[in-house]
Amino acid sequence: MGLLTFGINVTLDGCVDHQEGIADDETHAFFTRLMDEGGAMLWGRVTYEMMESYWPAVARGEAEVPPIIREWAAKLETKPKYAVSSKRNDFPWTNSHHIAGDLRTGVQYLKDATPAGVLLGSGKLAAELDRLDLIDEYRFLVHPRIVGHGPTLFGSGLASARHLELISAKPLSNGVVAMHYRRALTKPQGLSSSKTSSAAFHKGG
Repeated sequence: MGLLTFGINVTLDGCVDHQEGIADDETHAFFTRLMDEGGAMLWGRVTYEMMESYWPAVARGEAEVPPIIREWAAKLETKPKYAVSSKRNDFPWTNSHHIAGDLRTGVQYLKDATPAGVLLGSGKLAAELDRLDLIDEYRFLVHPRIVGHGPTLFGSGLASARHLELISAKPLSNGVVAMHYRRALTKPQGLSSSKTSSAAFHKGG
């Protein structure tokens, strides 16, 4: 069974608007590695349609872009792409597949069938899958920006706090920090005391 990894850009105040992050060679290289390492891409319908409206044309050479971007588009073209949707049944983009019906069953089947792992790139869908305990790892690019608006990470809420284990934290030269977490198998010790300390800090402010 492959892992389901949620990868996304996020600002310091939690915004996941794709237009608010730093787009340069370093951030591009980060997501290129994630795509190369995974066996498939997974999106909700809205994200799928946003990607579908741009990247196929780039892969066909119909848009003026740097060679590194065209190379990424070509890789994406051949990568298996899965879209979750209850409103659309036709997904003509090359190597696209539809996940319909029960979400837990469909995504678990995809994980079981993809040993190299699945890269999830939709914030709204991530919240639904996290509530189903289906996400295994989190790869966040944390951008040094405060934007003051949404959409925000897990803005629709979770049933309970998700405790994570830090795998790595790598600062990039552009100020972005690449964070790698996985789900913690047990609740961290000392959580109650940390909550007390946090409450005291806020009360003092």
